[in-house]
Amino acid sequence: MESAEEEQDRVKGGAEILKQSAAGLALFAKEDGAAVEVDKEAAQKFKDETDAKIVALDAEAAALTGKDNKKARTEKSKEASSLKTTPEYIDATRILKDQEPKNGHFCKVDPAVAAAAAAAAAPAEAAPAEDAAADKKSGKDKPKKASGAAGISPAERKELDSLKDDIIKKKKELKEGGMSGGQINKDEAITTMVARMNELKEKENPGCLEAAKSEKKESSKKGKSKLSKEQEEEVGNLEREVEEYRAKLAGPEFKYSKKEIAADPDMQDMTKRLKDLQK
Repeated sequence: MESAEEEQDRVKGGAEILKQSAAGLALFAKEDGAAVEVDKEAAQKFKDETDAKIVALDAEAAALTGKDNKKARTEKSKEASSLKTTPEYIDATRILKDQEPKNGHFCKVDPAVAAAAAAAAAPAEAAPAEDAAADKKSGKDKPKKASGAAGISPAERKELDSLKDDIIKKKKELKEGGMSGGQINKDEAITTMVARMNELKEKENPGCLEAAKSEKKESSKKGKSKLSKEQEEEVGNLEREVEEYRAKLAGPEFKYSKKEIAADPDMQDMTKRLKDLQK
């Protein structure tokens, strides 16, 4: 009999599989040239609820007046700003503009199609055993799979997601404590968390870290490549967000100097993402 924790992991794992299935089916439909069927009502509901949260956070920030509340105001504004950059919010906004969701959210999944996809996947899972039997008859030794090719468990997925957030929070704490970027990267807590995060990433997708390094080297050799229409649109949206956030920090509410704006963690994160998109 499974424990409560194991049952919770299994339920969460099932939910993640359904989410990935929706995104996958949306991607297949896009590749086949078919229109992706989206749940506009769900997208509108999510955006309305998120916008309400943003308005509430902005109101809370506005109520925190005075120099002593500057840090608290900034945190509230950052929290409100971050809600607009989530994959779900981006997809909801695109759907309401009659554009296809880029991250697979709010896509309707036909139960019959999902069942057919699951049935089609079943023989593929049995194929390795059949291939092994055929190779044994022919006297061939089948190459062994990498030990990390099995992927990660729901508990490890949860740990990986948590590590990403913990690293960002820890770096922010260290930066506010006066440490430089180089010192932060060498901090024992940071290096331990990064090592574990990379270990889980490699287990989930063997060879991904080496591939990322190779891609980065190749990109630096080729220089800037031509962006697709969707990438240009994403760059444009992020540029607007950066300028809006910059104007807000420099405005009468916060009165940040150029140096303070440049040192702001959210501004640094958005600027980095913008540079990565423009590569």
